[in-house]
Amino acid sequence: MVILTTKMMQRTALFVTVGGLVTSLITTFLPFWKTMNSDLNEVENWFSGLWHTCLYTEEVGIQCKAYDSILGLPMDLQISRVLMSVSVGTGGLAVLAAFPGLDGVEVCVGQPGVKRGLLIFSGVLSWVSGVTTLIPVSVVAYTTLVEFWDEGFPDVMPRWEYGEAMFSGWFGGLALLIGGTLFFVAVCMGDFDRRPPSVPNSPQVKHRTQHYLKTEVL
Repeated sequence: MVILTTKMMQRTALFVTVGGLVTSLITTFLPFWKTMNSDLNEVENWFSGLWHTCLYTEEVGIQCKAYDSILGLPMDLQISRVLMSVSVGTGGLAVLAAFPGLDGVEVCVGQPGVKRGLLIFSGVLSWVSGVTTLIPVSVVAYTTLVEFWDEGFPDVMPRWEYGEAMFSGWFGGLALLIGGTLFFVAVCMGDFDRRPPSVPNSPQVKHRTQHYLKTEVL
């Protein structure tokens, strides 16, 4: 009994890719990449994202403000903006390209080579989307860690720490990489299913064939 078929693998790859794409899209616009609170003023919490900073207080709630200038941003945030935009774009293209390549979808019917190529293209785009998600999240995490342990800052000065968006970004990037890998697995499974039937080539079969030929000659 076949537990996992090619069609099931294709749909699993698409599901995982869509999940990673949605997670990366949410991470891109969340303001919780970095968080900071001060021991001197515990009622205020600061949050920083790629597009704006937010201040949370118990009296007012959360208030967000967009950055005044793009050129005034740190280099890691500028690079992260570009890479996360590339990630969302390539992830969306991966989903759009994968859908007509699925078995059972009435697109490119009778053209298995085209469907196979679409799935491979989707796998490559998913990998690109996953890498361009993991790189900016990891860069911002590294710079945050370096600044946190910088001995040049006074101990009383509050420092940025990891926010929730960091972990959702890592999760989304890994999901996109896994989804792209599953697309390649689905392609390999499809190639295995479409392989021509193997011709028996054992010595016993050869001996029987020669015996039958001799009998016909006699």
